[in-house]
Amino acid sequence: MAHVQLKNIKKSYGSHVALKDVSLSIDRGAFFTLLGPSGCGKTTLLRAIAGFHQQDAGEILLEGQSIGHLGANKRNVGMVFQDYAVFPHLSVFDNVAFGLVQQKVPSAEIRERVGAILVTVQLDQHAERMPHQLSGGQQQRVGLARALVIRPKVLLMDEPLSNLDAKLRVELRRDIRSLQQSLDITTVYVTHDQEEALSISDQVCVMHDGIVQQVGTPWVVYNRPANRFVATFVGSNNFVPVALDGAGMPLVLGQPLEIPKSVTRQGAKGIVAAIRPERLLVDEAVSGPGVRLGGVVRQAMFTGRELQLTIEAAGHGLLDALTEPSAVMIALKPGDPVQLGVRAEDILYFAPGVTGALLQ
Repeated sequence: MAHVQLKNIKKSYGSHVALKDVSLSIDRGAFFTLLGPSGCGKTTLLRAIAGFHQQDAGEILLEGQSIGHLGANKRNVGMVFQDYAVFPHLSVFDNVAFGLVQQKVPSAEIRERVGAILVTVQLDQHAERMPHQLSGGQQQRVGLARALVIRPKVLLMDEPLSNLDAKLRVELRRDIRSLQQSLDITTVYVTHDQEEALSISDQVCVMHDGIVQQVGTPWVVYNRPANRFVATFVGSNNFVPVALDGAGMPLVLGQPLEIPKSVTRQGAKGIVAAIRPERLLVDEAVSGPGVRLGGVVRQAMFTGRELQLTIEAAGHGLLDALTEPSAVMIALKPGDPVQLGVRAEDILYFAPGVTGALLQ
């Protein structure tokens, strides 16, 4: 049985439909991430689970029991917010203890539980400090400790790292994942950062326009996106139209290529081929079936661990490529000719439209 289950959740704000018949099952102990652009419905869904607002239709179950009718303080869930939400007039200890005080937990137990969780989140040396004496990362740890000390059945996190700088985000997300695994607590996490979602999740749920587009492991969502929106939002892609030659043979980047029968059955109109930039080979031999063509470098950007190239493919517009920054690749400059290639197995095909399905 799923630990958290959402059945046909709907939510509207006036004429705007924020959630359209959303159904999800989240396993016990899973780190489950809701990923999508602003306005896609992910935070609305998280707040419905938390009880901060009532869904218009559908059912929310925790351990098989319906909780959709309960107030937020009756659901036994912990919430970590984007803006830290610490009380500025309370010390670290008193901030973390707040929920236990509200529950009228005995003072001796409060000291024990708060002390233990502060050690867990590496704030035990700062128990008496005030929030203004803490860094942003430390304040977010206070919020995390406060959510965990009440021993919730589910931990909910609403873009908790978005206000932190890039280096601290990476450090804290690693700590959050480690803590979640050690406590084995079911976690529902909201973010618009695809790298964050891929790096820490057991399951990723991609949302768009109030609809679940795909749920899967990070590897599956990245490598086998269910539709064109997922392929666009998670990572980047070169989308090129599929054409037909005079004999009806499909053409990709102007070259005949054996492609899935589901593509040829529909004809080529509106079908696109998708090529990840890291799958586009630059001055590298293509083994087996694939596409090979010439191009000219238009832009080269070194980012440290990779080189980002924008290449004009003869007659086919601009394509993005990612390569290792070897001495040969780093020497490339605008105007230099290159040879491009992509293996047939590294090309995906999508039906027409923003959410056109993956064709297999």
